[in-house]
Amino acid sequence: MTDHKIAGVFSAAATPLNADGSPDMNLFVDHCRRLLDGGCHGVALLGTTGEANSFSSSERRAILEAAVEAGIAADRLLPGTGVSAISETVELTRHALSLGVTKVVMLPPFYYKGVSDDGLFAAYAEVLERVADHRLRVVLYHIPQVSGVPLSISLIGRLIEAFPDTVVGIKESSGDFNNMQALVEAYPGFSVLAGADPLLLPLLKIGGAGCITATSNLVADSLRTVYDKVHDATHSGEVEQAQLRINAYRTLSNSYVQIPTIKAMIGLKTGNAAWRRTRPPLMPVGDADHAALSDAYAKLP
Repeated sequence: MTDHKIAGVFSAAATPLNADGSPDMNLFVDHCRRLLDGGCHGVALLGTTGEANSFSSSERRAILEAAVEAGIAADRLLPGTGVSAISETVELTRHALSLGVTKVVMLPPFYYKGVSDDGLFAAYAEVLERVADHRLRVVLYHIPQVSGVPLSISLIGRLIEAFPDTVVGIKESSGDFNNMQALVEAYPGFSVLAGADPLLLPLLKIGGAGCITATSNLVADSLRTVYDKVHDATHSGEVEQAQLRINAYRTLSNSYVQIPTIKAMIGLKTGNAAWRRTRPPLMPVGDADHAALSDAYAKLP
């Protein structure tokens, strides 16, 4: 098995909110603990599922601080630190490092569209050169259907070559398995992490490093089964069943708007309706849809 610098099952953790819309730190910390106890190797907080871009820099720093101060091990946290402004990305990344958090997930600047690979390389390079910390490990974030800014295979290669000890992986959330396979083949040892749950099993089979996914908020145990036993033929049936369970949860979460639905499903799993809250422009699952969702959730394996 290839030796990856970052490997395993990481949860794209949702962020619970108080009634006033502020982050519910206590509930978030409880969720982090439940994810780790349930089988996740780490928590990738403040990503797309975590509604990161609906939070200010100070809120993002406070959420990360709350996790660390509550005793969540810093080496098991992968916060998203990439935003549109280079200076703010530098600030958030330095803040993570100040807490002992050395692994981050980094979006490219995502407001301007149609930018060149040279421009994206310059943006990432400036961040890494300004942070200038040998401890830092960066997972690039490729989610062009949301960010509008794709990361080409050649750009990724340039970043690996320029920063070989820092740019160590990618969260590949495009849903394009061919692109994942091309990355695995082009850059041995580079951690390709699936952002789509149904692709974890096939990705691991070709040498991928694991996943950072939304459904891990609900079925971390099944994702861990797939990760741990994928290469053991004696457990092939168990692995296939685990992947089918993962896919069932993923399919239900995609039956409505995904992020509010994931949060509603966490609420159903934990019995805490506070999880239904979202921050605009995302809206909570409506009552009628929630009733249907609850019925469907009860039938999941």
